[in-house]
Amino acid sequence: MKISERGQITIPKALRDRFGFTKDVEVDLVATKEGVLIQKRSRSKHPVDQVIGILNRPSDDTDSYIEEVRGR
Repeated sequence: MKISERGQITIPKALRDRFGFTKDVEVDLVATKEGVLIQKRSRSKHPVDQVIGILNRPSDDTDSYIEEVRGR
């Protein structure tokens, strides 16, 4: 495998299929002692990012909050 003039590489199809690297999947490059690890970027937010700002919510009654969370 060679790196192109623009710094691009082609991941072989067998590996793309095996690890789910489809079009537009975002990946992270992680430096390790052995080299570089390519891994899919996690879609889930960090737990802190998921709850930030919830304490500044206006105090609604419980029923309306549950309806909002359930998307109704």
